[in-house]
Amino acid sequence: MNTAMLDIAAARDYAVGIWPFIVGLCVLALLIGAFWLGVRIRRREPAPPRPEEQPRLPEGGPVGEVLENREPDEVPRSRDRLTPHQLREHGNLGSRTSPTRTRPRWDEGSSGSFGSGGPGGR
Repeated sequence: MNTAMLDIAAARDYAVGIWPFIVGLCVLALLIGAFWLGVRIRRREPAPPRPEEQPRLPEGGPVGEVLENREPDEVPRSRDRLTPHQLREHGNLGSRTSPTRTRPRWDEGSSGSFGSGGPGGR
């Protein structure tokens, strides 16, 4: 083999070995750029609230739990399909406090909210 062939082989090995280094430098530059951009975006955000800006308990202590039963308003009968904005109170405030304190229970052997009222799957 002559020296020209060895020089070409050495140059090819050098080129093959330099490409991973160049790609690594590009990836490093992208990571540094992403970090720098994240720092700039973070500086534009408002600061976290200070301790005196945090919510406080009311003077009387924590609010107690309120247990009550609600009576739903019936959906009006219509030949056409009703959309939520056509319902009274937009469909989200249509209930009132029930005068009874007992919770309604399902009858034993009824289907509840699923199925056709059969004895069940067991």
